[in-house]
Amino acid sequence: MSLDKILSISGKPGLYKIVTQTRSGFVAESLLDNKRITVNIHSNVSVLSEIAMYTLTEEVPLREVLKKVREKEGGKQTAISHKDSKDKLEEYFFEVLPDYDEDRVYPSDIKKVIQWYNMLQTNDLLSALDEAPEDKSNAAKVDEAQSKATSNPTTIKNVVPKASASKKGGSTKNTSARKT
Repeated sequence: MSLDKILSISGKPGLYKIVTQTRSGFVAESLLDNKRITVNIHSNVSVLSEIAMYTLTEEVPLREVLKKVREKEGGKQTAISHKDSKDKLEEYFFEVLPDYDEDRVYPSDIKKVIQWYNMLQTNDLLSALDEAPEDKSNAAKVDEAQSKATSNPTTIKNVVPKASASKKGGSTKNTSARKT
């Protein structure tokens, strides 16, 4: 299972995996207790593959951050708990991601990363970190095709209809207003 199928639902504890789609949303299964819930399409949902952490130079995908935690811990549970003090969490995260942006990455974000890593490890889903994102290659091809279409003047010319220069009778002079 890839990170594209694992998500966080606002207001619900833990992580969920997508089971199936429904007409009005989808069914998700909790990684905490394996209970299934129906999630409305209007719920605030974050797919793990789309989350990134701020660093001083760039945004690092969550996949890469979790890989660094896995390397540090040797594939086992983290040495600290997500319930530890702010100072311990920040110290630990500096070891994992030394250049993370302290102003934009809050202690609550660090807690989530540690909790999510431990949940993935407990459910034997750390192998999902090694899987390449599936939709990225197709999305890149679509973006490339769109940029080619907009940079090619003949394509734009063919897509955008020409405005007519004048309508019949629209360019004739109003002679009744002009009397000499």
